[in-house]
Amino acid sequence: MSVTPVSYDAEGWGTGEVWLQGETLVWHELPRPSTGTRARARVTPTQGGEAFPPPSRSRLPRKQGRACDPLVPKADQLIHGIRRYFAGDPVSFDDVQLELEGWTPFQLAILRALRRVRYGEVVSYSDLARLAGYPRAQRAAGTFCARNRFGLVVPCHRVVAADGLGSYGSLGLDYKRRLLALEGVAV
Repeated sequence: MSVTPVSYDAEGWGTGEVWLQGETLVWHELPRPSTGTRARARVTPTQGGEAFPPPSRSRLPRKQGRACDPLVPKADQLIHGIRRYFAGDPVSFDDVQLELEGWTPFQLAILRALRRVRYGEVVSYSDLARLAGYPRAQRAAGTFCARNRFGLVVPCHRVVAADGLGSYGSLGLDYKRRLLALEGVAV
């Protein structure tokens, strides 16, 4: 089964993308402001890409349209939820099926623990490791978050350092602060 990339706009946030294999989410790229100079040129997500694909039998197509496919109702439902989230509505993504083939027990435990962290709540990397059943694995929990390919669905933005905000990869700390502020969390 092929992977379908679907772009979406989130007002005030920019353009994001989801990749679905049937009804299963393979990747979510959070929205970024458009540079205004040209369309997005990537053919694979920013993390992973062709050289380091996500842990899956799924492979992203080299080139495919990015317009929303009306034959993918799950994509429409997911994108509607994402847009509602970026508009400030408390949205749960618990029902979104994720592509997890080849993941380790540790990765699955961290993923499950993260999905239990609710809208408007934060945990530290140490708390996350403990919640997942690996109390001494806070650095590994941080590494998991740095490589998270499911954006809002696996909410790594809700994980903070014991002494501050932590990090948020290429999107940066201002983006993480903005997501947390949207959820009513002051950091």
